[in-house]
Amino acid sequence: MGYEYTLMLNLGFLASYNGSNMQSIVRACEQGDLQATPRIVISNNKDSIALRFAAEHKIIAKHLSSATHKDPDSLDRAILQALQENKVDLVLLVGYMKLIGPKIIAAYKNRILNIHPALLPKYGGQGMYGIRIHEAVIAAKERETGVTIHHANEHYDEGQIVSQCTVPVLEGDTPQILAARVLQQEHTFIVETLKDIVSNRIIL
Repeated sequence: MGYEYTLMLNLGFLASYNGSNMQSIVRACEQGDLQATPRIVISNNKDSIALRFAAEHKIIAKHLSSATHKDPDSLDRAILQALQENKVDLVLLVGYMKLIGPKIIAAYKNRILNIHPALLPKYGGQGMYGIRIHEAVIAAKERETGVTIHHANEHYDEGQIVSQCTVPVLEGDTPQILAARVLQQEHTFIVETLKDIVSNRIIL
């Protein structure tokens, strides 16, 4: 049975670096374009721009990683506790470079979304992240790539697809140029997908 949202959505973010998709979502919420409330940003990188952005926008910012919890099970519990204490309904992985722990997956079944800069099932899995994805797309002479938003589980990029959109691969594209075009599309597409979730046009 799908998970329907009828009230304002409470969002939790997990990020490792910039969290630029998170920044787009937060701004959409602040402008009233998205009926959701950013509640907490968690990063495994204490110096991440994502944590700094969260603090600047008066969102709870928390560093949780193997540096704070050496035992993976303890880290899993700590992240889950932080999400639940802040009444998070939906967890968004925005450039989070770690696998999600089993306790979080169980507690937030079908409520953890990852944003992947390719059209899964192509160009996914362990090691397929960042510029490597766009290098592979160009090397394969693909005519289009895109953005996939999918459920996150215990395996990299294997969860059920929630929404997708395409981005053209143009003649003369370098991996860096293509990456920038895809990222720009991610920023708008994740907000549109969240609007569809809030309005129950997409049932998780």
